[in-house]
Amino acid sequence: MKVMVLVKASQDSEAGVMPSEQLLTEMGQYNEALVKAGILLAADGLHPSAKGARVRFSGANRTVTDGPFIETKELVAGFWIWQVQSMEEAIAWVKRCPNPMPGESEIEIRPIFTADDFGETLTPELREQEERLRAEADKLKSS
Repeated sequence: MKVMVLVKASQDSEAGVMPSEQLLTEMGQYNEALVKAGILLAADGLHPSAKGARVRFSGANRTVTDGPFIETKELVAGFWIWQVQSMEEAIAWVKRCPNPMPGESEIEIRPIFTADDFGETLTPELREQEERLRAEADKLKSS
């Protein structure tokens, strides 16, 4: 199963406070362990929401709001994408993670949908289109 592991933002991360050298070292070691375990697919940190934008959809209308965004607890500061056997395995790995923020912090784990999760709604034609698009995207990444 694939999961997205979300590092929640804090007041410090939203203020643009960069991690300490010690935390970067600890996270580097942690990421190395994830790679050696064969579960790390992707990982990145995100700039503060002040550098971002949100697009709100209402029917055919689109409204763009520039950051920063007020509710820090609803924001994401970084993420990993892992391939694990179970949610229990993902939780065990998160428990080994260095605290990503000074003070209290929170990490959320969410399963990523697979084609099978959509059942009959994902018709054979839509499934084929999805597979073709993924193959094209993979080709672009490797070139």
